[in-house]
Amino acid sequence: MEKHFTYMRRCFELAKLGNGFAAPNPMVGAVLVYEDKIIGEGYHQRYGKAHAEVNCINSVALENKLLIPFSTLYVNLEPCAHHGKTPPCADLILEQKIKKIVIANEDNFSLVNGKGIEKLRKNGVEVITDILANEGKEINKKFFYFNHHKLPYITLKFAQTADKYLGIQQQEIKITNALSQRYVHHLRAENQAILVGKNTILADNPRLDVRLVNGNNPIRIVLGNEENIPKDFNIFNSEIETFFLFENEHKKMKIDKIVQQIAGKNIISVLVEGGADVLQQFIDANYWNEAHILTNSRNMKAINKEKNEHKFIKAPIISGTLEQSFTFADDQIQVLKNPNALSLT
Repeated sequence: MEKHFTYMRRCFELAKLGNGFAAPNPMVGAVLVYEDKIIGEGYHQRYGKAHAEVNCINSVALENKLLIPFSTLYVNLEPCAHHGKTPPCADLILEQKIKKIVIANEDNFSLVNGKGIEKLRKNGVEVITDILANEGKEINKKFFYFNHHKLPYITLKFAQTADKYLGIQQQEIKITNALSQRYVHHLRAENQAILVGKNTILADNPRLDVRLVNGNNPIRIVLGNEENIPKDFNIFNSEIETFFLFENEHKKMKIDKIVQQIAGKNIISVLVEGGADVLQQFIDANYWNEAHILTNSRNMKAINKEKNEHKFIKAPIISGTLEQSFTFADDQIQVLKNPNALSLT
């Protein structure tokens, strides 16, 4: 059993290389082992491209091709059995005459959901499942959550001063340091979409991209209409897919309707960045799974000389289970999980 753990953990390492590129597909790694020696490795590198199993088998050196039928394939997610953007991986495994496969998690996507395992077993393949299943679920938590609940996995993020302010009305100010800003860009890359309110667009003219890290830019979602936003603002550039969500100019769209519309676009994960009112609406409606709170050691007055405290924007009020806490120089990052969120399965 221990060797199963070793090779499955290697699958996890490979799978994570697809973080920021694979969504809405899951992150998957595959390892082919012959007599306790890895002869092939691969991972799902980008949405719409070859799956992990294909890349793994293609990586086998020419002199080892004859060993494939006598090898064990390790993969962290059940091989697909349907035609999507690529052919079924279960068929490839059968074509290669692989007789044993070890899996961490069954795929809860409706077109797979046990069908890959069933097809393999019916054709004489030994299938071992649930190897480090909890670790596997954590890697693909957003994928599993979306398929189970038909709702996007929602991550909140905000930066605040030590005295719990987000900023100053109608001003753009930097609260966190450069290391934390890179961390935020990693968060963006790990989510399929990023959501902000119209007021944030008007105040900050943000790019909402991942220019500081390597990854796909998330789809940009703006709550509100396009009216009064200058046409030369970054939100209107054609570099990133962008859409506006609004009911009408006088009425805010309720959070449950916003979430359902996002799910209808097959977006499995959303990073909500603000502003304060938008964040608080998601918190109050209990539509959030985790929150990343970045707190700088300085008070607002030390960052900005603004004398009118009535213009200071208060941070959202949130409570949850502390999962992680670490620092980047003078910034503390806390990761909270929502104990009242729907479970992964």
